[in-house]
Amino acid sequence: MKLDLNLQRYVEWEVSNVMPIKEKFGYRVSLIYMDGSKRIQQKSGFETEKEAGAARDKTIGELYAGTYVVYGNILVREFLDFWLEEDIKKRVGSYETYATFAGTIKRHIKPILGGKKIEEINRGDIQKLYNLKAEYSIHVARVVKTVINLSMRYAVDKKIIPENPAAEVLLPKSASKKKYHTRNIDMQKTLTMEQIQTLLEASRDTPIHMQVLLNVLMGLRRGEINGVKFSDVDYINRTLKVQRQLGKKIGSSKEDFAPKTFGKQEVRLKTSSSYREIPIPDYVFEAILEQRKIYEQQKRRRSSTFQDLGYICCSSYGRPRSSSFHWKHYKKLLADNNLPNIRWHDLRSTFCTLLLKNDFNPKAVSKLMGHAKELITMDVYGDNRGILADCVDELQPFIEEVLPNAEQDNVLVTESMDVVINAKSYLS
Repeated sequence: MKLDLNLQRYVEWEVSNVMPIKEKFGYRVSLIYMDGSKRIQQKSGFETEKEAGAARDKTIGELYAGTYVVYGNILVREFLDFWLEEDIKKRVGSYETYATFAGTIKRHIKPILGGKKIEEINRGDIQKLYNLKAEYSIHVARVVKTVINLSMRYAVDKKIIPENPAAEVLLPKSASKKKYHTRNIDMQKTLTMEQIQTLLEASRDTPIHMQVLLNVLMGLRRGEINGVKFSDVDYINRTLKVQRQLGKKIGSSKEDFAPKTFGKQEVRLKTSSSYREIPIPDYVFEAILEQRKIYEQQKRRRSSTFQDLGYICCSSYGRPRSSSFHWKHYKKLLADNNLPNIRWHDLRSTFCTLLLKNDFNPKAVSKLMGHAKELITMDVYGDNRGILADCVDELQPFIEEVLPNAEQDNVLVTESMDVVINAKSYLS
């Protein structure tokens, strides 16, 4: 069922007297809209004239108060689908964020509340949902709470329900929102310093060398890496502005794009905190300069077919890379060099360890990685205790360049953290 909630802002109303309707009693409500059109709703099924009269009085009171529900017979699953298309799709900039909302609704909300009428949902239903999801995953519970709160507020605004049933309903204590969410890094899914060096050296002979550097030594996300341009580089101060990513724009259609370009659109970053300026390590800076030489050579060589878009990570024809381009090369790198079979995204965790091992402020690490309100800690397990202590000398210059200088560090600490946490304490 496709919902049409465009007629919710009535300007006048009329309520008929109680009348017999199909051997019982009821009344009709006429809603009059700005364009002069009417929506007539029948309220029937009352056993006695007195019951119908009481319901009529209640309706009149709601109409006067502005709390009258125009659309009361809607299932939760129907409403959430409508909300995704009519509200969220138009408001969020990231396809990934939209996909997260859609996936949360499909997997975690619809199976529990989807078959209920939205007007029948109460605080108890919401609390049970939160409790159940908190047992499943604290992270999932927080996303569910966000989705429920936003969607119910929208439902109130659309006169689907008179009030938000999720208002003031809290997550269980174990999942309650703190001032700063703690993101734990599983040290079993990071590389040792020796393994990092192996990966960096081995990647030199692959098309994903720059991608590996921007991930391991600068902590950029996959989409951010593909979206970085030479124009984002401050060659004087050796900093990089992260200000876009490549992906799919919400609401766009594959048919509207040239072949192999649909998933390579420039889109907004994940959150406002994802927009950041970060220092470039010497090793990465030199690689960028070398990549720029190659870029210019290819542009001259292929003057008629080269797409001069300015991407640092691009094909020999200047075309942007797809989100999956790195995958085959990355997996081969791991296998050929006897490295742990960790995810590409886990390399960002390795970047964190480079910073945290140097007692770098965990809040400042969050800023460099583009996290919003997150404190980064490390989960350290048995045999991996020595990972942060074992520093390969050859990598030390890279690490030092990743870290801002003392003055920059103090600024970050002053701006973003009241208490400086010593990363070594996580190892004790």
